[in-house]
Amino acid sequence: MKIVADENIPLIHEFFDSLGEVIAVAPRELSRAHTVDADILAVRSTVPIGRTLLEGTAVKYVGTCTAGVDHLDSKALEEMGIQWSGAPGCNANAVVDYVFSTFAALELDFLRCTVGIIGCGHVGGALYRRLTQLGVSCRCYDPLLKTEQLTAAQQADLTNLEAVLQADIVCIHAPLTKTGPHSSYHLLGAEQLAQLKPGATLISAGRGGVIDNAALRRGLEQRDDLRVVLDVWESEPDIDTALHERVTLGTPHIAGHSYDGKAKGTEIIYQNVCEFLQRPATKTFAQLDSFAPNHLIRLTHTDPLEAMREAILSVYDVRLDHQRLKQALQHKPDTRVAFDKLRKNYPMRREFSNYRIELPQFNEQVTTQLRAIGFQAVDAQGKDRETC
Repeated sequence: MKIVADENIPLIHEFFDSLGEVIAVAPRELSRAHTVDADILAVRSTVPIGRTLLEGTAVKYVGTCTAGVDHLDSKALEEMGIQWSGAPGCNANAVVDYVFSTFAALELDFLRCTVGIIGCGHVGGALYRRLTQLGVSCRCYDPLLKTEQLTAAQQADLTNLEAVLQADIVCIHAPLTKTGPHSSYHLLGAEQLAQLKPGATLISAGRGGVIDNAALRRGLEQRDDLRVVLDVWESEPDIDTALHERVTLGTPHIAGHSYDGKAKGTEIIYQNVCEFLQRPATKTFAQLDSFAPNHLIRLTHTDPLEAMREAILSVYDVRLDHQRLKQALQHKPDTRVAFDKLRKNYPMRREFSNYRIELPQFNEQVTTQLRAIGFQAVDAQGKDRETC
C-alpha cells in the first residue's frame, strides 16, 4: 500500500504508517510521478486535484484533511472511479477562535453589536452558537440551510443578505461555489460592499472568491470608515498586495490553522481510509496529542469585556499573523513564495478549549462568558466552578 501525502499534514506518519508506505511531498511539487503508482492520496487545500494529476494512475482514494473541498474536482474523481472525502467541521473551532481574536484585537465591544453571519454551516453555525450564548444579537444568511432542522429562535435569526450587510460586524464563512441557484462566487461585489453601514467591520474567513477583491480594493480607496479583516484572498497565494495594504488585518489563510483543527482533519481522513480499506481505526488524536492539557492562564482584569479580551489575546493574537504577512510581503518580491512559506511554517497554535482561565476574583458573569467563548474557567483558587 503506497500513500502519498502533503508533507504539511500533521501526524501523517503517526496515523498512516501502519496502513502502508507513506511518501510525504511538498504540495506545490506534487505531480503524476508521485501519484502514478500510489493507492491513496492525502492532501490539504493547496493544490487542485483532478484529471491532470490522477487520470490513468493507480489512486483509488483521495482524502483532503480540510473542511473545504472546492480544490477537489469531485465530478472528475467520481467519473474515474476514485472515492474521495473531506473533513467537514475539523477546523470550525479554530476559525471561530480567529474571529474572537479579531474582535479582541480591534477592541470591538461585540457584546453590544449586531453580528451578521454569511454562511451558517460548520463554522458559521459554531460562531452563531457562541455568540448567542453570550447574548449577542445575530442575523444570518444561508439559503442552503434546511430550516426545518432549526429551532424557532434560529429560524428567527435567518434573514436576507441585505439585512445581514447592515449589521455592525459582518462575518463571511460561506464555501465557494460557482454553479447552482445560490452561487457564492463574488457574492459580495461593489453593490453589496457599498451597503455596509458606516463604521462596519467585515471579516472574511471562508473562501477568497466570495468577495470580489478588486471591488473591495476600489471600495476601500473611497471609504476609510470600514475595518476589513481578510484571511482568504482571490488567486491566493498570488494575493493583491495593494489590497493587503488597505485592510485593517490581513492574514495568509490561517484562520483554521490551529494544531487541533489540522490534526482532527488528519484523524477524520485516517478513519475514512480505514473504512475504505475495511480495516479497524486504532488511533485517535487524543492518544497522539502530546500537548499538556488544561494549560493555565491567570488574568489581571475583572471587567467582563477586558477579561475576555485579555484571555483571548493571551492564547492567540491575530495581529501577529498580520505582521508576519506584512513583513513577508515587504521583503519577498514573490508573494506566492511568501504566502506559502508562512502557511507551511505556521507556529503552534492551540484552541481555546485547551486552556483554563484563573480570575483575580470569582465573577460568575465573567466565568460564564469565558466558557461560552470556549475556555475552561476557574476561580482565583484554581477550583472549577460547576455552578456557572
